[in-house]
Amino acid sequence: MIHLALHPYGVGGPGQHGLWKDPRIAKNASIDIQYYIRQAQIAEEALFDALFIVDSQFINSTYPSHYLNRLEPLTLLSAVAVHTSRIGLVGTASSTYNSPFNLARRFGSLDHISGGRAGWNVVTSFDTGTSRNYGLEEHLDYATRYGRALEAVQVIRGLWDSYEDDAFPADVARDVFLDPTKLHALNHVGEHFRVDGPLNLSRSPQGQPVIFQAGVSEEGRNLAAQVAEGIYAPGSSIEQAHEYYTDIKRRTAAAGRDPDHIKVFIHGGPVVAATDAAARDREREIFAEDNSFSANLALLGRGFGAHDFSVYDPDGPFPDVAHLAERGGRTGATKIIERARRENLTLRQVVESANEFKRSPFVGSPETVADAIETWFAAETFDGINLAFRTDEELLFFVEGVVPLLQKRGLFRTEYESDTLRGHLGLPIPTNRYAQ
Repeated sequence: MIHLALHPYGVGGPGQHGLWKDPRIAKNASIDIQYYIRQAQIAEEALFDALFIVDSQFINSTYPSHYLNRLEPLTLLSAVAVHTSRIGLVGTASSTYNSPFNLARRFGSLDHISGGRAGWNVVTSFDTGTSRNYGLEEHLDYATRYGRALEAVQVIRGLWDSYEDDAFPADVARDVFLDPTKLHALNHVGEHFRVDGPLNLSRSPQGQPVIFQAGVSEEGRNLAAQVAEGIYAPGSSIEQAHEYYTDIKRRTAAAGRDPDHIKVFIHGGPVVAATDAAARDREREIFAEDNSFSANLALLGRGFGAHDFSVYDPDGPFPDVAHLAERGGRTGATKIIERARRENLTLRQVVESANEFKRSPFVGSPETVADAIETWFAAETFDGINLAFRTDEELLFFVEGVVPLLQKRGLFRTEYESDTLRGHLGLPIPTNRYAQ
């Protein structure tokens, strides 16, 4: 079965520079909890697996509209949790700029509030300027960030096991609320953290929140293979998506894990209309709405530590910024630099080529989009799609037009068979290490 998640845009994330101008978009959407509740309820009615919320902790005035003014993910998802009952709730939080104990408690709390529907998207922080919001002069290097992330996940999972499942007999007759033999301190001492524990929170109905991760670098892929249960993956072409999918599954098996216990989600921004021609016209309209050289120039800077590329002559050679890539989005930034050197590109050419019109595979009538999804799924490019729609109307068009076709073909559920996110994804409940 295909898994579907929903990723709300608010007033427009990276590349959606013109979305906030759409008259159908409330200008406060990114801080309006009713917007997120409505999106989650539509997705839940359509039997989606999860709602996914991204985050970062650094901005400047050039950042995408949604980034400038948005809600903190755990607070947001806790509110959504009490207005939904089945859909999973996945929030992003940085392992670089949070303590493991704090993260364990916050995500554990969301898991209880939601009845076992929480997931944590582990990031090491893409935006280098975040360091200066936490008292550090510079962002940690790749090796340190990913080493810290691996240890953080290990510590947090240990804290989530602080109580065995039968630790609270709450026996009034015997005057026993807690069985102290079922409570375990972690006493962790590692390279990056020292955490005694135990956590003052029991396990949820799904045992532990689901761990998600995203990354295309060697460090990112290896981290995913070791700890991730869900992964957000690139999907610009069917060949690239297949390569990534098979590589992640192979690395997961090599790490001694069941490859079926990691679910790969590609990004999808379907454009669905009554006819293929109408959908293609809408896709072109969206490109025109978002195509701003100055905004694209600023967006390029994010991968280089929020570097200001506007100080350079746009028609001059691409500047020497290789030293900025190591602590930013290294993989993507390095590819940009290598191509600019190889093809002798100007700064303008780099920006324009990075943002040229590219046809999405998921554009057309409901039948056409369903066909494309089925083709990609059969080619082993994903286990699920992380879907993004510009407006509620476009989300509903997909839900009412494409989802029934996927269900008719036996590719998507016709009812929820579980109350937890792990259950939706077909993931096992982790055995408590101490009970085991």
